[in-house]
Amino acid sequence: QVTLAESGGGLVQPGGSLRLSCEASRFALDYYSIGWFRQAPGRDREEVSCLRSSEGRTYDADSVKDRFTMSRNNRRNMIYLQMRDLKPEDTAVYYCAITPMCSENWVPAGWGQGTQVTVSS
Repeated sequence: QVTLAESGGGLVQPGGSLRLSCEASRFALDYYSIGWFRQAPGRDREEVSCLRSSEGRTYDADSVKDRFTMSRNNRRNMIYLQMRDLKPEDTAVYYCAITPMCSENWVPAGWGQGTQVTVSS
């Protein structure tokens, strides 16, 4: 059974930074495309970023482009999301996920319990 566990969320002021981490267990990340999505109250789920298992190519939503950077460490079975210049509209629960395909319309196929990010002064 795939297990993903997110961490690193918290309260940050607008313009600040956070780094989210996600540890995968019971499977090897090497063969999977991975991503982060977020869910805010009253809003649709938003697929934020994904990273292909090969080629190293990523997809980033326009709302986070040039502010968020996704990376992976297959040796440690870890996924990261570095977030900079955070805005109040980035407030949401963030989930890491595996996906069959990383593209503009990628769909999460399995995810963790999420970590809350709150951007507020």
